[in-house]
Amino acid sequence: MNLVTTIILIATILSLILALVSFWMPQMTPDPEKLSPYECGFDPLGSARLPFSIRFFLIAILFLLFDLEIALLLPLPWGDQMPSPLMTFFWASAVLILLTLGLVYEWIQGGLEWAE
Repeated sequence: MNLVTTIILIATILSLILALVSFWMPQMTPDPEKLSPYECGFDPLGSARLPFSIRFFLIAILFLLFDLEIALLLPLPWGDQMPSPLMTFFWASAVLILLTLGLVYEWIQGGLEWAE
């Protein structure tokens, strides 16, 4: 038997042993506490199928949008090595101004208000 065949045989046998042991090892004794839904330490209230507020998703999308600002400005220190630092400053400022205007627009429209 060559080395490759031996390695494949050992890997197959080890995989089978681990798969069989994983069926025998866990304790299958569920209790009412384990079967109850987890509600962050509170007793479950009402149905778990209530829809989320659309405001939650709006805030999450706005966070991603403005968090993207960091990713866009990360190359700024490397852009400092450009022949014209003034151009680097101009483009970085343009991105910041655009994102700030977007934030102001969302603020004016009431997109950041959680309560209706």
